[in-house]
Amino acid sequence: MSVTSSQPTLPPSFTARPATMDDLETAVALFNACAIHSTGAPDTTSDDLRLEWQSPQFDLQTATQVVLTADGRLVGYVEVWDGAPIPVSPWVWGRVHPDYEGQGVGTYLLAWGEARARQAIARCPDDVRVVFRSSAPNTYPSATRLFARHGMSLVRYFWRMAIDLHAPPSLPEWPAGLTLKTFADVGDWQTTYHAVDDAFADHWGHVDQPLEDNLRQWRYWAENDKSFDPALWFLLMDGDEIAGFSLCRSHSHDDPDMGWVHQLGVRRPWRQRGLGLALLQQSFAALHQRGRLRVGLGVDADSLTGATRLYEKAGMKVVRQYDTYEKELRPGHSISRQ
Repeated sequence: MSVTSSQPTLPPSFTARPATMDDLETAVALFNACAIHSTGAPDTTSDDLRLEWQSPQFDLQTATQVVLTADGRLVGYVEVWDGAPIPVSPWVWGRVHPDYEGQGVGTYLLAWGEARARQAIARCPDDVRVVFRSSAPNTYPSATRLFARHGMSLVRYFWRMAIDLHAPPSLPEWPAGLTLKTFADVGDWQTTYHAVDDAFADHWGHVDQPLEDNLRQWRYWAENDKSFDPALWFLLMDGDEIAGFSLCRSHSHDDPDMGWVHQLGVRRPWRQRGLGLALLQQSFAALHQRGRLRVGLGVDADSLTGATRLYEKAGMKVVRQYDTYEKELRPGHSISRQ
């Protein structure tokens, strides 16, 4: 059974309020201080955070809290993402400055995040299980201890994998009847999103949602991302159908020198033909041509489609692990892919 959280309280030497756009630069500094402390490298830019905070699916006033010291220093932050039409797994993400760990700030923020996530229950069917989830690098033990104290359970590992490109990669050969195009050639948001959603239906945690709502949000993220390049979105076509795709960025969020494969997938009717590996090789070659000597991506360590084996076959290695925790907010039957 789920346990209802008590009203969160904050130590008297701190105050809390919703974040505002005026907090953007200090929040970026906080996130990067935490990232350097836990992984050795910064991971947030002002452009990326502005894109998140201005998302139509996100309301700074109701979905965030910042914690301030008596002299006004921003030392803690939490946000809750529950904008899906059927929000069965709200996402809670927070950070506490390393100098202020162990003072009750993280406990307050996580309790606030759970209380806010519980508001999503009313928007889900009555008999459906609702959980909230969060994650942290496995090199961030203070966060994982906080999750455990809060009654959360470890449910999944996610890896960052990367490859060093010591020489120009070879371009793949495509099977007869299949043609490689880019989004710059096709320019069809709905068809592309439908292919992505279809391919990722076999991934852990996937929930069928109304197409228009998700398409609108997905398109917002792409069109407003300053690094979006339609020539790096590769679409493998079988006639008018997208058989597979590799949607790349010229660099990762936290490393301007690393190319990034943001989403890669092959739809069910076209699997078991080596197309995933070929799309990955195409991505390596294109990013190498852009001057990237290293390419990375993120993957579910227990991928239901065997993605980790594919990436290892391509020469990629695990360079970082993120641990995902969850807590049940309401029991019921699960409608997310298990």
